[in-house]
Amino acid sequence: MENMHLAQRIRAFRKLKGYTQQELAEKSGVSLALLGAVERGNRRADDQILTKIADCLGITLADLKPEP
Repeated sequence: MENMHLAQRIRAFRKLKGYTQQELAEKSGVSLALLGAVERGNRRADDQILTKIADCLGITLADLKPEP
């Protein structure tokens, strides 16, 4: 469940920024395959990867992973 919530948040922030998955992957240095799997909720990403994604989106890690 947590993976799906995180996946939805990443996708929403990415779309707000106007990035495709390819663009975000390139800007963050994360592979397209990994980013796609994370956005689908099929794979977990560690905080280091999530921080790279958040930085490219102009948000914080806390924005992606808010406290319940």
